[in-house]
Amino acid sequence: MKTVHITNAWHAQSGGISTFYRALMEAANRRQHEIRLVVPGEEDAVEDINPFGRIYSVAALPAPLNHEYRLLSPKVYRRKGSRLRQIIRDEQPDVVEVCDKYTLNYFGGMLRTGMFGDVGARPLVIGLSCERMDDNVRAYFGWNRLTSFLVKFYMKWLYFSLFDHHIANSEYTAEELRTASVGHPIRRGVWIRPMGVDTRDLSPLYRSSVARHGLFQQVQATPNSHLLLYAGRLAAEKNLPLLLDTLEALQTQKGATYFLILVGDGAQRSRLLAEASRRVPNRVVWLGHVRDRGQLARIYANCDVFVHPNPREPFGIAPLEAMASGLPVVVPDRGGVTAYASATNAWIVPPDTPSFAKAVIEATTNHPLREQKIACALQTASDFRWERVADSFLDLYEDLSRVARGEPSRIGADFYSTAPRGKGSSVARLTASLVQRLLATR
Repeated sequence: MKTVHITNAWHAQSGGISTFYRALMEAANRRQHEIRLVVPGEEDAVEDINPFGRIYSVAALPAPLNHEYRLLSPKVYRRKGSRLRQIIRDEQPDVVEVCDKYTLNYFGGMLRTGMFGDVGARPLVIGLSCERMDDNVRAYFGWNRLTSFLVKFYMKWLYFSLFDHHIANSEYTAEELRTASVGHPIRRGVWIRPMGVDTRDLSPLYRSSVARHGLFQQVQATPNSHLLLYAGRLAAEKNLPLLLDTLEALQTQKGATYFLILVGDGAQRSRLLAEASRRVPNRVVWLGHVRDRGQLARIYANCDVFVHPNPREPFGIAPLEAMASGLPVVVPDRGGVTAYASATNAWIVPPDTPSFAKAVIEATTNHPLREQKIACALQTASDFRWERVADSFLDLYEDLSRVARGEPSRIGADFYSTAPRGKGSSVARLTASLVQRLLATR
Protein backbone atom coordinates (compact mmCIF):
# COMPACT_ATOMS: atom_id res chain seq x y z
CA MET A 1 0.00 0.00 0.00
CA LYS A 2 1.17 3.54 -0.75
CA THR A 3 -0.05 6.85 0.69
CA VAL A 4 0.76 10.41 -0.33
CA HIS A 5 0.35 13.21 2.23
CA ILE A 6 0.21 16.86 1.18
CA THR A 7 0.36 19.80 3.59
CA ASN A 8 1.11 23.51 3.81
CA ALA A 9 1.63 23.33 7.58
CA TRP A 10 5.26 22.31 7.26
CA HIS A 11 8.32 23.68 8.99
CA ALA A 12 11.33 21.41 8.66
CA GLN A 13 12.74 22.18 12.13
CA SER A 14 9.60 22.50 14.26
CA GLY A 15 5.83 22.30 14.49
CA GLY A 16 3.34 19.65 15.47
CA ILE A 17 2.49 18.72 11.88
CA SER A 18 6.09 18.07 10.89
CA THR A 19 6.56 16.05 14.10
CA PHE A 20 3.49 13.98 13.20
CA TYR A 21 4.58 13.25 9.65
CA ARG A 22 8.10 12.27 10.65
CA ALA A 23 6.66 9.85 13.22
CA LEU A 24 4.27 8.52 10.59
CA MET A 25 7.12 7.94 8.14
CA GLU A 26 9.12 6.09 10.78
CA ALA A 27 6.16 3.81 11.54
CA ALA A 28 5.49 3.29 7.83
CA ASN A 29 9.08 2.21 7.31
CA ARG A 30 8.77 -0.29 10.16
CA ARG A 31 5.65 -1.73 8.53
CA GLN A 32 7.07 -1.55 4.97
CA HIS A 33 4.28 0.83 3.99
CA GLU A 34 5.31 3.18 1.17
CA ILE A 35 4.70 6.78 2.18
CA ARG A 36 5.33 10.07 0.41
CA LEU A 37 5.11 13.56 1.88
CA VAL A 38 4.65 16.65 -0.33
CA VAL A 39 5.49 20.02 1.27
CA PRO A 40 6.20 23.58 0.12
CA GLY A 41 9.85 24.60 -0.13
CA GLU A 42 12.21 27.19 -1.55
CA GLU A 43 12.79 24.98 -4.59
CA ASP A 44 11.82 21.60 -6.02
CA ALA A 45 13.68 18.83 -4.23
CA VAL A 46 13.45 15.16 -3.27
CA GLU A 47 14.71 13.63 0.00
CA ASP A 48 14.66 9.91 0.73
CA ILE A 49 14.10 9.58 4.48
CA ASN A 50 14.25 5.79 4.71
CA PRO A 51 13.70 2.81 2.36
CA PHE A 52 9.93 3.39 2.32
CA GLY A 53 9.66 7.14 2.95
CA ARG A 54 10.30 10.13 0.71
CA ILE A 55 9.70 13.89 1.02
CA TYR A 56 8.99 15.97 -2.07
CA SER A 57 9.51 19.72 -1.77
CA VAL A 58 7.61 21.84 -4.29
CA ALA A 59 8.76 25.41 -4.93
CA ALA A 60 6.32 27.82 -3.28
CA LEU A 61 6.14 31.43 -2.12
CA PRO A 62 6.01 32.45 1.59
CA ALA A 63 2.56 32.32 3.17
CA PRO A 64 0.95 35.78 3.36
CA LEU A 65 0.08 35.75 7.09
CA ASN A 66 3.13 33.85 8.35
CA HIS A 67 6.35 34.10 6.37
CA GLU A 68 7.91 31.27 8.39
CA TYR A 69 5.80 28.92 6.27
CA ARG A 70 5.33 28.54 2.53
CA LEU A 71 2.10 28.06 0.62
CA LEU A 72 1.21 25.56 -2.09
CA SER A 73 -1.39 27.64 -3.92
CA PRO A 74 -3.61 26.54 -6.83
CA LYS A 75 -0.88 27.81 -9.18
CA VAL A 76 1.19 24.72 -8.39
CA TYR A 77 -1.50 22.25 -9.48
CA ARG A 78 -4.01 23.86 -11.83
CA ARG A 79 -1.72 23.53 -14.88
CA LYS A 80 -1.48 20.20 -16.69
CA GLY A 81 1.89 18.60 -16.07
CA SER A 82 2.56 20.69 -12.96
CA ARG A 83 4.94 19.38 -10.31
CA LEU A 84 2.21 18.27 -7.89
CA ARG A 85 0.28 16.42 -10.59
CA GLN A 86 3.50 14.73 -11.76
CA ILE A 87 4.15 13.42 -8.26
CA ILE A 88 0.69 11.83 -8.08
CA ARG A 89 1.07 10.41 -11.59
CA ASP A 90 4.52 8.95 -10.86
CA GLU A 91 3.67 7.55 -7.42
CA GLN A 92 0.16 6.21 -8.21
CA PRO A 93 -0.88 6.09 -4.54
CA ASP A 94 -3.80 4.20 -3.06
CA VAL A 95 -4.59 7.11 -0.71
CA VAL A 96 -3.94 10.85 -0.91
CA GLU A 97 -4.32 12.80 2.32
CA VAL A 98 -4.55 16.61 2.30
CA CYS A 99 -3.85 18.59 5.47
CA ASP A 100 -4.94 22.12 4.57
CA LYS A 101 -8.20 24.07 4.56
CA TYR A 102 -7.32 27.03 2.38
CA THR A 103 -5.64 26.21 -0.93
CA LEU A 104 -5.09 22.45 -1.16
CA ASN A 105 -8.66 21.39 -0.39
CA TYR A 106 -9.56 22.23 -4.01
CA PHE A 107 -6.75 19.94 -5.16
CA GLY A 108 -8.36 17.17 -3.13
CA GLY A 109 -11.77 17.79 -4.71
CA MET A 110 -10.42 17.99 -8.24
CA LEU A 111 -8.34 14.84 -7.78
CA ARG A 112 -11.28 12.96 -6.30
CA THR A 113 -13.54 13.72 -9.25
CA GLY A 114 -11.02 12.90 -11.97
CA MET A 115 -10.48 16.46 -13.20
CA PHE A 116 -6.76 15.77 -13.57
CA GLY A 117 -6.68 13.57 -16.62
CA ASP A 118 -2.89 13.46 -16.54
CA VAL A 119 -2.53 11.72 -13.17
CA GLY A 120 -3.92 8.29 -14.00
CA ALA A 121 -5.95 6.24 -11.51
CA ARG A 122 -8.18 7.97 -9.00
CA PRO A 123 -6.98 7.42 -5.40
CA LEU A 124 -9.00 7.63 -2.22
CA VAL A 125 -8.84 11.25 -0.97
CA ILE A 126 -8.83 12.08 2.75
CA GLY A 127 -8.98 15.46 4.48
CA LEU A 128 -6.89 15.69 7.67
CA SER A 129 -8.00 18.45 10.08
CA CYS A 130 -5.29 19.48 12.54
CA GLU A 131 -6.76 22.91 13.28
CA ARG A 132 -10.06 24.77 13.13
CA MET A 133 -10.74 27.41 10.52
CA ASP A 134 -13.00 29.44 12.84
CA ASP A 135 -10.21 29.78 15.41
CA ASN A 136 -7.70 30.96 12.80
CA VAL A 137 -10.13 33.50 11.37
CA ARG A 138 -10.97 34.71 14.88
CA ALA A 139 -7.29 35.21 15.75
CA TYR A 140 -6.30 37.09 12.60
CA PHE A 141 -9.47 38.83 11.36
CA GLY A 142 -11.84 39.03 14.34
CA TRP A 143 -15.22 37.37 14.81
CA ASN A 144 -18.64 38.75 13.95
CA ARG A 145 -21.81 37.65 12.17
CA LEU A 146 -20.27 38.03 8.72
CA THR A 147 -17.06 36.07 9.43
CA SER A 148 -19.11 33.42 11.28
CA PHE A 149 -21.42 32.98 8.28
CA LEU A 150 -18.55 32.88 5.78
CA VAL A 151 -16.58 30.29 7.77
CA LYS A 152 -19.60 28.03 8.22
CA PHE A 153 -20.50 28.29 4.52
CA TYR A 154 -16.90 27.60 3.48
CA MET A 155 -16.53 24.59 5.76
CA LYS A 156 -19.84 23.09 4.66
CA TRP A 157 -19.63 23.60 0.91
CA LEU A 158 -15.99 24.32 0.02
CA TYR A 159 -14.25 21.90 2.36
CA PHE A 160 -16.36 19.12 3.83
CA SER A 161 -17.71 17.74 0.56
CA LEU A 162 -14.40 17.77 -1.33
CA PHE A 163 -13.06 14.61 0.31
CA ASP A 164 -14.08 10.97 0.52
CA HIS A 165 -13.37 10.83 4.26
CA HIS A 166 -12.17 13.08 7.07
CA ILE A 167 -9.78 12.60 9.98
CA ALA A 168 -9.56 15.06 12.90
CA ASN A 169 -6.86 15.20 15.57
CA SER A 170 -9.30 15.74 18.46
CA GLU A 171 -12.98 15.92 19.32
CA TYR A 172 -12.54 19.69 19.59
CA THR A 173 -11.26 19.93 16.01
CA ALA A 174 -13.95 17.53 14.83
CA GLU A 175 -16.71 19.76 16.24
CA GLU A 176 -16.24 22.13 13.31
CA LEU A 177 -16.63 19.22 10.89
CA ARG A 178 -19.65 18.00 12.83
CA THR A 179 -21.32 21.38 12.35
CA ALA A 180 -20.53 21.28 8.62
CA SER A 181 -21.91 17.75 8.35
CA VAL A 182 -25.38 18.55 9.68
CA GLY A 183 -27.97 18.62 6.90
CA HIS A 184 -25.39 17.85 4.20
CA PRO A 185 -26.69 15.97 1.16
CA ILE A 186 -23.30 14.32 0.62
CA ARG A 187 -22.49 11.49 3.06
CA ARG A 188 -19.04 11.64 4.63
CA GLY A 189 -17.47 9.88 7.61
CA VAL A 190 -15.24 11.52 10.22
CA TRP A 191 -12.66 9.59 12.26
CA ILE A 192 -10.87 11.06 15.25
CA ARG A 193 -7.21 10.16 15.69
CA PRO A 194 -5.02 11.98 18.26
CA MET A 195 -1.48 13.19 17.83
CA GLY A 196 1.31 11.74 19.98
CA VAL A 197 4.56 12.24 21.83
CA ASP A 198 8.08 10.85 21.47
CA THR A 199 8.74 9.25 24.85
CA ARG A 200 12.15 7.94 23.82
CA ASP A 201 14.04 11.23 24.21
CA LEU A 202 11.95 12.83 26.98
CA SER A 203 12.19 11.69 30.60
CA PRO A 204 12.14 12.98 34.20
CA LEU A 205 15.53 11.30 34.52
CA TYR A 206 17.04 14.38 32.84
CA ARG A 207 16.27 16.38 35.98
CA SER A 208 19.42 16.92 38.04
CA SER A 209 20.90 19.51 40.36
CA VAL A 210 23.67 20.23 37.87
CA ALA A 211 21.33 20.73 34.89
CA ARG A 212 18.89 22.74 37.00
CA HIS A 213 21.68 24.99 38.31
CA GLY A 214 22.82 25.61 34.75
CA LEU A 215 19.29 26.56 33.69
CA PHE A 216 18.98 28.89 36.71
CA GLN A 217 22.21 30.60 35.69
CA GLN A 218 21.02 30.93 32.10
CA VAL A 219 17.87 32.81 33.14
CA GLN A 220 19.59 34.56 36.08
CA ALA A 221 17.11 33.15 38.60
CA THR A 222 17.62 33.11 42.36
CA PRO A 223 17.70 29.85 44.38
CA ASN A 224 14.13 30.27 45.65
CA SER A 225 12.73 30.85 42.15
CA HIS A 226 10.20 28.74 40.27
CA LEU A 227 10.68 28.26 36.55
CA LEU A 228 7.57 28.31 34.35
CA LEU A 229 7.92 27.01 30.81
CA TYR A 230 6.00 27.64 27.60
CA ALA A 231 7.09 25.80 24.45
CA GLY A 232 5.37 26.44 21.15
CA ARG A 233 4.79 28.96 18.41
CA LEU A 234 4.62 32.61 19.44
CA ALA A 235 1.56 33.31 17.31
CA ALA A 236 -1.65 35.31 17.63
CA GLU A 237 -3.89 32.26 18.02
CA LYS A 238 -1.96 30.93 21.06
CA ASN A 239 -3.49 33.33 23.64
CA LEU A 240 -0.02 34.41 24.79
CA PRO A 241 -1.17 37.45 26.85
CA LEU A 242 -2.43 35.01 29.50
CA LEU A 243 1.18 34.00 30.14
CA LEU A 244 2.17 37.55 31.09
CA ASP A 245 -1.05 38.14 33.02
CA THR A 246 -0.37 35.03 35.09
CA LEU A 247 3.29 35.87 35.67
CA GLU A 248 2.38 39.39 36.73
CA ALA A 249 -0.17 38.06 39.21
CA LEU A 250 2.43 35.67 40.68
CA GLN A 251 4.82 38.52 41.46
CA THR A 252 2.66 39.41 44.48
CA GLN A 253 3.44 36.07 46.13
CA LYS A 254 5.79 36.29 49.11
CA GLY A 255 8.72 33.98 49.58
CA ALA A 256 9.20 32.99 45.94
CA THR A 257 9.89 34.54 42.58
CA TYR A 258 8.62 33.23 39.28
CA PHE A 259 10.39 33.27 35.93
CA LEU A 260 8.88 32.42 32.55
CA ILE A 261 11.00 30.64 29.94
CA LEU A 262 9.82 30.83 26.34
CA VAL A 263 10.94 28.16 23.87
CA GLY A 264 9.88 28.72 20.27
CA ASP A 265 9.49 31.57 17.84
CA GLY A 266 6.86 33.31 15.78
CA ALA A 267 5.35 36.55 14.57
CA GLN A 268 4.32 37.66 18.08
CA ARG A 269 7.80 37.33 19.59
CA SER A 270 8.86 41.00 19.46
CA ARG A 271 5.54 42.27 20.76
CA LEU A 272 5.43 39.70 23.56
CA LEU A 273 8.99 40.40 24.74
CA ALA A 274 8.45 44.17 24.65
CA GLU A 275 5.30 43.80 26.74
CA ALA A 276 7.12 41.48 29.14
CA SER A 277 9.94 43.99 29.56
CA ARG A 278 7.42 46.68 30.47
CA ARG A 279 5.19 44.65 32.80
CA VAL A 280 7.48 42.02 34.37
CA PRO A 281 11.05 43.21 33.77
CA ASN A 282 13.78 40.57 33.99
CA ARG A 283 11.26 37.80 34.55
CA VAL A 284 10.81 36.49 30.99
CA VAL A 285 13.63 34.75 29.13
CA TRP A 286 13.35 33.81 25.47
CA LEU A 287 15.53 30.86 24.42
CA GLY A 288 14.41 30.84 20.79
CA HIS A 289 13.77 27.68 18.84
CA VAL A 290 15.69 24.81 20.44
CA ARG A 291 16.60 22.37 17.66
CA ASP A 292 18.62 19.98 19.82
CA ARG A 293 16.17 17.44 21.26
CA GLY A 294 18.55 16.57 24.10
CA GLN A 295 18.76 20.21 25.15
CA LEU A 296 14.97 20.55 24.93
CA ALA A 297 14.53 17.41 27.07
CA ARG A 298 16.77 18.92 29.76
CA ILE A 299 14.81 22.19 29.72
CA TYR A 300 11.50 20.35 30.13
CA ALA A 301 12.78 18.18 32.98
CA ASN A 302 14.41 20.99 34.96
CA CYS A 303 11.60 23.53 34.99
CA ASP A 304 8.87 23.56 37.65
CA VAL A 305 5.59 24.03 35.76
CA PHE A 306 4.54 23.94 32.13
CA VAL A 307 1.90 26.57 31.31
CA HIS A 308 -0.18 26.25 28.14
CA PRO A 309 -2.55 29.23 27.73
CA ASN A 310 -4.48 28.44 24.53
CA PRO A 311 -8.14 27.46 25.16
CA ARG A 312 -8.59 26.76 21.45
CA GLU A 313 -5.64 24.44 20.94
CA PRO A 314 -6.50 21.84 18.26
CA PHE A 315 -4.57 19.17 20.16
CA GLY A 316 -1.33 20.39 21.74
CA ILE A 317 1.79 18.22 21.53
CA ALA A 318 3.93 20.40 23.84
CA PRO A 319 1.88 19.69 27.00
CA LEU A 320 2.21 15.97 26.23
CA GLU A 321 5.98 16.42 25.92
CA ALA A 322 5.98 18.12 29.30
CA MET A 323 4.03 15.19 30.77
CA ALA A 324 6.58 12.75 29.34
CA SER A 325 9.31 14.80 31.03
CA GLY A 326 7.72 14.63 34.48
CA LEU A 327 6.84 18.33 34.41
CA PRO A 328 3.51 19.39 36.00
CA VAL A 329 1.14 20.90 33.45
CA VAL A 330 -1.35 23.76 33.74
CA VAL A 331 -3.77 23.86 30.79
CA PRO A 332 -7.22 25.31 29.96
CA ASP A 333 -10.29 23.22 30.69
CA ARG A 334 -11.35 23.28 27.05
CA GLY A 335 -9.99 22.73 23.55
CA GLY A 336 -8.04 19.82 22.14
CA VAL A 337 -5.84 19.39 25.23
CA THR A 338 -8.81 17.75 26.95
CA ALA A 339 -8.19 14.75 24.68
CA TYR A 340 -5.52 13.72 27.19
CA ALA A 341 -5.41 16.27 30.05
CA SER A 342 -7.72 15.77 33.03
CA ALA A 343 -7.91 16.51 36.74
CA THR A 344 -5.94 13.32 37.43
CA ASN A 345 -2.82 14.19 35.40
CA ALA A 346 -2.81 18.00 35.15
CA TRP A 347 -4.10 21.24 36.56
CA ILE A 348 -6.96 21.81 34.13
CA VAL A 349 -8.59 25.18 34.88
CA PRO A 350 -10.53 28.04 33.24
CA PRO A 351 -8.26 30.13 30.96
CA ASP A 352 -8.19 33.23 33.16
CA THR A 353 -5.49 34.87 35.26
CA PRO A 354 -6.72 33.99 38.79
CA SER A 355 -7.27 30.33 37.87
CA PHE A 356 -3.89 29.94 36.17
CA ALA A 357 -2.02 31.72 38.97
CA LYS A 358 -3.72 29.61 41.65
CA ALA A 359 -2.92 26.42 39.71
CA VAL A 360 0.76 27.38 39.36
CA ILE A 361 1.02 28.09 43.09
CA GLU A 362 -0.55 24.75 43.96
CA ALA A 363 1.67 22.91 41.47
CA THR A 364 4.78 24.37 43.12
CA THR A 365 3.74 24.03 46.79
CA ASN A 366 1.48 20.98 47.12
CA HIS A 367 4.15 18.34 46.69
CA PRO A 368 2.03 15.20 47.32
CA LEU A 369 -0.55 16.32 44.74
CA ARG A 370 2.24 17.29 42.36
CA GLU A 371 3.81 13.83 42.53
CA GLN A 372 0.45 12.13 42.14
CA LYS A 373 -0.39 14.07 38.98
CA ILE A 374 3.11 13.55 37.55
CA ALA A 375 2.76 9.77 37.95
CA CYS A 376 -0.57 9.80 36.10
CA ALA A 377 0.84 12.13 33.43
CA LEU A 378 3.74 9.78 32.71
CA GLN A 379 1.26 6.97 32.08
CA THR A 380 -0.76 9.27 29.81
CA ALA A 381 2.33 10.11 27.78
CA SER A 382 3.08 6.40 27.42
CA ASP A 383 -0.47 5.80 26.16
CA PHE A 384 0.00 8.51 23.52
CA ARG A 385 3.49 7.53 22.38
CA TRP A 386 4.08 8.03 18.67
CA GLU A 387 4.60 4.34 17.89
CA ARG A 388 1.06 3.60 19.02
CA VAL A 389 -0.52 6.72 17.51
CA ALA A 390 1.18 6.37 14.12
CA ASP A 391 0.10 2.74 13.87
CA SER A 392 -3.52 3.80 14.47
CA PHE A 393 -3.31 6.17 11.49
CA LEU A 394 -1.76 3.53 9.23
CA ASP A 395 -4.40 1.01 10.31
CA LEU A 396 -7.11 3.52 9.40
CA TYR A 397 -5.64 4.23 5.95
CA GLU A 398 -5.57 0.51 5.25
CA ASP A 399 -9.15 0.04 6.43
CA LEU A 400 -10.47 2.95 4.36
CA SER A 401 -8.60 1.60 1.35
CA ARG A 402 -10.32 -1.76 1.83
CA VAL A 403 -13.70 -0.01 1.98
CA ALA A 404 -12.91 1.75 -1.31
CA ARG A 405 -12.34 -1.70 -2.84
CA GLY A 406 -15.76 -2.82 -1.64
CA GLU A 407 -14.55 -4.79 1.38
CA PRO A 408 -16.22 -4.41 4.81
CA SER A 409 -14.87 -1.85 7.26
CA ARG A 410 -13.27 -3.01 10.49
CA ILE A 411 -13.14 0.48 12.06
CA GLY A 412 -16.32 2.52 12.47
CA ALA A 413 -16.41 6.30 11.97
CA ASP A 414 -16.93 8.58 14.97
CA PHE A 415 -19.80 10.21 13.06
CA TYR A 416 -21.30 10.63 9.59
CA SER A 417 -22.92 13.60 7.91
CA THR A 418 -26.69 13.74 8.31
CA ALA A 419 -29.17 14.21 5.46
CA PRO A 420 -31.03 17.55 5.14
CA ARG A 421 -34.61 17.60 6.37
CA GLY A 422 -37.72 19.76 6.04
CA LYS A 423 -37.63 23.11 4.28
CA GLY A 424 -33.86 23.18 4.30
CA SER A 425 -33.62 20.04 2.18
CA SER A 426 -34.26 21.71 -1.17
CA VAL A 427 -31.94 24.64 -0.37
CA ALA A 428 -29.16 22.29 0.74
CA ARG A 429 -29.42 20.14 -2.37
CA LEU A 430 -29.52 23.18 -4.65
CA THR A 431 -26.46 24.70 -2.96
CA ALA A 432 -24.61 21.39 -3.18
CA SER A 433 -25.48 21.09 -6.86
CA LEU A 434 -24.18 24.59 -7.63
CA VAL A 435 -20.97 24.05 -5.72
CA GLN A 436 -20.43 20.68 -7.39
CA ARG A 437 -20.81 22.25 -10.81
CA LEU A 438 -18.42 25.07 -9.97
CA LEU A 439 -15.75 22.82 -8.45
CA ALA A 440 -16.57 19.65 -10.39
CA THR A 441 -17.15 17.68 -7.17
CA ARG A 442 -19.66 14.97 -6.64
